[in-house]
Amino acid sequence: MGILEGKRILVTGVLTDASIAFSVAKLAQEEGATVVLTGFGRLSLVERIAKRLPEPAPVLELDVQSNEHLATLAARVGEHVDGLDGVVHSIGFAPQTALGGNFLNTTWEDVATALHVSTYSFKSLAVACLPLMKEGGAVVGLDFDATKAWPVYDWMGVAKAGLESCSRYLARDLGPHNIRVNLVAAGPLRTMAAKSIPGFKEFEDSWPAKAPLGWDLADTIPAAKACVALMSDWFPATTGEIVHVDGGVHAVGA
Repeated sequence: MGILEGKRILVTGVLTDASIAFSVAKLAQEEGATVVLTGFGRLSLVERIAKRLPEPAPVLELDVQSNEHLATLAARVGEHVDGLDGVVHSIGFAPQTALGGNFLNTTWEDVATALHVSTYSFKSLAVACLPLMKEGGAVVGLDFDATKAWPVYDWMGVAKAGLESCSRYLARDLGPHNIRVNLVAAGPLRTMAAKSIPGFKEFEDSWPAKAPLGWDLADTIPAAKACVALMSDWFPATTGEIVHVDGGVHAVGA
């Protein structure tokens, strides 16, 4: 039996099989979970990617900026599973003007988009799924260490700092529902999201050398394993936590 045997998991943010979310969905299935996916925009692509999982998974449309999508999410997920034990938030977006060294010139409109999609949506998704989590469970979000001002990351770094704070408030308010809320702060990976960051090569060039354990920019499995572990029953009293899966860079001040 796998560590997610019998659990029902919603995974957002699958776009390609190089994404952390895809690895989470695959590993969750291998560990015994029933998985439902959400996608935004290019649903046909997500549906094709879903067929590469060990078991085909239903794909639902979810625009986290749409009140209608969020209001109907529980009912739509409920057509495939009778509840949820885990939710994975793997959603983030910032306009190009909010990245790449343009911090001082970014307009509020673009900052607002980054904060809405990358930060506020963590709360929105959790609340939308709450009716399906009557027996408790776990919400896990994907993070990038927000304790430093990283090169080129700019307003997405601010959004991640907000995500970290949001996770603590969610942990406080969802605890009475027996729902744990944690983040996995992964190191840089060559995902579709990373490719959209101008100057991402700065991370590629420096991170593996800085990491005490080394770092493979193409390996999403370590982050996925952390997500799956946090959704399992092996962390029953852990909430409001940030688990760093970055080869140790956050700890050494390099």
